[in-house]
Amino acid sequence: MPKAVKELSATEVKRLKYKVTNGTPKPAYHAVGGVSGLLLQCRPPREPGGAFARSWILRTVVGSKRRDIGLGGYPEVTLAMARDKARELKEQIRQGVDPILERKAAKSALVREQGRLTTFEEMARDYIEKKSAEYKTAKQAQKLTTQLEKYVLPHLGSMFVADIQMSHVVDMLKPIWTEKTETATRVRLHVEKILDSAIADGKRTDVNPARWRGMLEHSTLPIPGKVSKVQHYNALPVDDMATFWEKLAARDDRSSRALQFIILTASRSGEVRGAKWEEIDLKKKVWTVPADRMKAGKPHAVPLSPEAVALLESLPRDSEFVFPGGRGGKLSDVIVSKVPKKLGYDVTAHGFRSTFKDWARQHTAYADEVSELALAHVNNDKTRAAYARDGLLDKRRRLMGDWATYCKTGKTAASASVTPIRAAGE
Repeated sequence: MPKAVKELSATEVKRLKYKVTNGTPKPAYHAVGGVSGLLLQCRPPREPGGAFARSWILRTVVGSKRRDIGLGGYPEVTLAMARDKARELKEQIRQGVDPILERKAAKSALVREQGRLTTFEEMARDYIEKKSAEYKTAKQAQKLTTQLEKYVLPHLGSMFVADIQMSHVVDMLKPIWTEKTETATRVRLHVEKILDSAIADGKRTDVNPARWRGMLEHSTLPIPGKVSKVQHYNALPVDDMATFWEKLAARDDRSSRALQFIILTASRSGEVRGAKWEEIDLKKKVWTVPADRMKAGKPHAVPLSPEAVALLESLPRDSEFVFPGGRGGKLSDVIVSKVPKKLGYDVTAHGFRSTFKDWARQHTAYADEVSELALAHVNNDKTRAAYARDGLLDKRRRLMGDWATYCKTGKTAASASVTPIRAAGE
């Protein structure tokens, strides 16, 4: 038989304190009677002179295990309340219920319900924060924020992520789907990723309504590729290259020299306009563009043809930039873009990359991967493997030399007939 415990009064309970052993304060557990196993836990203060904490515990056996079940703090939970709670729990245990497991299950259900009540805007803000840390520039993060705030949040922002259906996504996309198809496609992808995160976090259990395959492809939205009017950069026809080059080479200004370098290296305008002398090794005839100026986010080694080297050697070094603007800063994109127009050609600086690619495919026997790497396109298994191996620098050097020859003469050099890319590893 368990030892009988005196049933303490509320006044007696109020006097209970922690214990002191050999001058050291220690927690004490006082049986208060009325319900077997009901204890008042008294803990010493964390700091001398501070208040000590007291709370109720029901020490009992559940199944085959002894459990300490918390009933709340004293005096918020009074003696009478603690005894009532203890009796209720004892009755549950007699009926085969584990109060601790039941409490954990209730807490889990509450967490799930709270998660289900997360709004799309809350998830979108977290997504923006995550992507902002991944983007290379603040401009990219601002563009994402603007797109979501302009096209998505007015429709889905206040909705719980668990309640969003395909019809809501369709209604959100419809106003921009045919007029701004490229933007709409990107917006849809962002919404899909946000809802994927909600599903991964357990805040949504249904399938993703923003997914194209299996979902939106069956909606009233037309296939993006059939409505999108992609505007490509105007490119110079390959056969006109020599004539254009003769006119360009006759101009003696920095914007024209920058365009020459853009053409000779098949680089993007921003990469060339931001080029600094410290990036160029004239002895090795290599220009290394740092990762923060590359679209792919990786450093890119550009082999320099003799014509490109000669162009660089003819330039003054009166700025850290190879092609400085009027005040010594970076040359503006607008100034470079005006050069072809002044020569009577309705083409863009970026379009010369397409001209280069057309030449490589139509007038040379170079493997496609060589010209793709020259354009810093690492977008398939072959180019990724070649890039990881050696970047095909020697082959690209010969390619760029042949391209320079073609630009000046309109003729492809005999060296353009090369060994296939597989020989690079031999």
